[in-house]
Amino acid sequence: MKLPTLIFNRLFNSDMNVSRTRSRRKNGLLMLASLIAFYATVIIYWLHSQLRIGTTDIDDAMIISKDLFLGGSIEAFDLTVNYLKLIKEAPGAPPFPPTVPTASNARAMEDFLPVVTPSDVTFRWRHRARAGSLSKDATIIRAYRIVVVRRSGTRGRRDIVWDSGRITVDEYTGAPNFVKWGGTLPPSIGQILEWQVYIWDAKNSKSSSSWEKFAVGPEDKVDWWGHWICHPEDLSTFDRRKKKGKIALNNQCKGWQLRRPLPLFRTKIEFKEFLGSSNDTITSALLVISGLGSFRASFDGIPLSTSGPIDPPFTDYSKRVSYRGFDLTPFVIGPNGFLHESHTLGVTMGSGWWDHRPISGMAKPMLLPRGPVTIIAQIVITYESGDTRVIGRTHPEKWQVSRGHIIESDLFTGETVDLMVLDMMEGWDTPNGWSNVTSEWKSNMDPAKAINQWIKPIEYRTDITVDQRVQEMSIKAKAIERSEAEGYPVPQDFSSPIGKLIPSEIPPVLPMESITPDEIHDLGSGRWLLDFGKAVSGMLHFGSGLQKPIVPIKYPRAHGFQSASSKNDTFITVVYGESLELTTGDINRVIVAGLGLHDGGWKHLSKSANHTKNTNCFPNDHEAILTQRDVYVVSKKKIARQKTLFSKARQSHFTTHAFRFAEICCVKNPPTGINALLYRTAVEEWGFFDSSNININGGYELVRNSLNSNMLSVQSDCPHREKLPYGGDLVASSPAAMHFFDMSGFYKKTINDWLDSQWSNGAYTETSIWQNLNDYAGIGRGAGETVWASAPPVLTVRHMQHYGDIELLARSFENHVNW
Repeated sequence: MKLPTLIFNRLFNSDMNVSRTRSRRKNGLLMLASLIAFYATVIIYWLHSQLRIGTTDIDDAMIISKDLFLGGSIEAFDLTVNYLKLIKEAPGAPPFPPTVPTASNARAMEDFLPVVTPSDVTFRWRHRARAGSLSKDATIIRAYRIVVVRRSGTRGRRDIVWDSGRITVDEYTGAPNFVKWGGTLPPSIGQILEWQVYIWDAKNSKSSSSWEKFAVGPEDKVDWWGHWICHPEDLSTFDRRKKKGKIALNNQCKGWQLRRPLPLFRTKIEFKEFLGSSNDTITSALLVISGLGSFRASFDGIPLSTSGPIDPPFTDYSKRVSYRGFDLTPFVIGPNGFLHESHTLGVTMGSGWWDHRPISGMAKPMLLPRGPVTIIAQIVITYESGDTRVIGRTHPEKWQVSRGHIIESDLFTGETVDLMVLDMMEGWDTPNGWSNVTSEWKSNMDPAKAINQWIKPIEYRTDITVDQRVQEMSIKAKAIERSEAEGYPVPQDFSSPIGKLIPSEIPPVLPMESITPDEIHDLGSGRWLLDFGKAVSGMLHFGSGLQKPIVPIKYPRAHGFQSASSKNDTFITVVYGESLELTTGDINRVIVAGLGLHDGGWKHLSKSANHTKNTNCFPNDHEAILTQRDVYVVSKKKIARQKTLFSKARQSHFTTHAFRFAEICCVKNPPTGINALLYRTAVEEWGFFDSSNININGGYELVRNSLNSNMLSVQSDCPHREKLPYGGDLVASSPAAMHFFDMSGFYKKTINDWLDSQWSNGAYTETSIWQNLNDYAGIGRGAGETVWASAPPVLTVRHMQHYGDIELLARSFENHVNW
């Protein structure tokens, strides 16, 4: 494979610059396309010839009765299905949060469970010589075998679902890069499976991997029994026939404010209604769920994962939306097979990229698909016989919705939490906290008065089709002329269409590191500065909550909160930043979303102090500089319980901040029990480097830390100023990223993002989701600058070279040729 590598580097690395002529560029692309097509054909034929199914020679009883065979010299490890691996617990997971007494004693079995669809199951693994083995025995693999099982019954019995049998390996070509599901029948939706791989070494001695777990989820629309549901008030702000919809059409900011506080969803499930016969008991329960903007699921008062800030991952939500899978079996089936009958599933919501504060800085969320916060979910129970049944589906008659404790969540500015409401609604997601619908929705209901008022949700709806939205964006991007456009009726429900549901292509954004502060400084007036020694992307976690606040004569810069002060409510603010002001020692706040004193441009010019005065939806309390800030509020009505209520604060959930420094204001004593949580997409870190030179080591750590802070479901350029997936950054840094991390699934998802955003004329955009960054010299109308728009073909070839994924290359080949 050296020849295409050399040619590719020649075309795209050494010679790529804006001054090249279109003709030379076109010829280079055609040459690359021809070479890729030739090598893809050869390799696909070779891989096909390797997937021969052999005969079985191992006693099935041995497979299901033992976990490991350790006799061989080669061991298989790092098992993945569709590039995904189960994550038992995030490395930086904070201590388990306090729960109400009525919450379940069960716990989620993992932070991330890989989910596949019946028609797309691909197994991969790595192998290495076992410690102490002889080199002559570990030089070649003679054969492998894959076994997939389903746990059945209460005693841990395993039923074989698919057995590849022993597959002989050609000693010259070696084991394949991947193996497709080869069973006579595909796996069933709802099954929770485990798989193991056996390897025979040169001496024909076998060894096995440990078992790895995954689940099978819905594939097509017909597999989803649940409906997208939302709060009636939220949907009314996207209906031009209604008063609040008209308000939102004229003023997106007012419409956005009408959708705060954010909603909570819940449903009650009685498993006794779904018991099978005495010979067909429930053996597993799989929850599949998604939510736009971001969601956190809980079951019987227990959070199912430590994820949250951006879940589902950032994609063009009008094209495709990822869903998660959660194993609910330990909640449903207790010790000794006891079946717990009554349960409550709860979903807490944030705004995410879907219902973002409509400000326009370096990022332009108004160009993204947007609509009211909405969820879809269902539970698939599997019986001992293998039969399945769908329950708990999202439906207006079976679910409830209420305003909750999150007053505001925003990816750039931060999160505001009402601790009084959090306390008042404790247990809302447990069977004991369940109550029937308490009120009917009224179109003139004040959102603030709708807190803890459980009503029926309604189904999400829109009159805009995907094709209509694509055309609208194509016209804005000048990828087509308005004269070329088709006619569509004016939509009455103008929320964006929601794309195809797919299993998550990548691990979620999880806490990957927990860092204690190096230093804490008293800045006076109850303000404390925490220095964590390095910049991260995430938020603070308060292990024992916050102290009772004090009220200074005047709040320090960036710590005022007018909406609370005007009502004599008490509050604590946390302000984040990467650096300090040289003259005052305060946190430097000037570059968030490009809406600070810095203009966001390459000249790094300063703007006047009031330049944001007329910026749409700019927060009132941010003093003309958009600030990374979380706020925790307690109403004056609960003044006697301030200490207790503030002690319930733990962390923000639906935002991330880029920071080395954090200010907490205003409390009397130095804060204790506080850690910084670094959040990123939980891909495995496998690269390592060390040398005797401290400067080289320091440079290596800088690059590593930069990548750690810029993987929030997309590889962004910066974790606070824009948070956008720029192609130029990918072209420059993807080789380094593939050294540090297993980017196999992440970059496959990235390429899919760009394929979704490609215009009909073949042009690729500058960012994987168009943000009005066209370039006059780009390839095609509506294109981004050529080096940036080169990311899709460049990344596809690098992915193929690094991970051997010919399928991705073949599927995206025509798109790259069209570009």
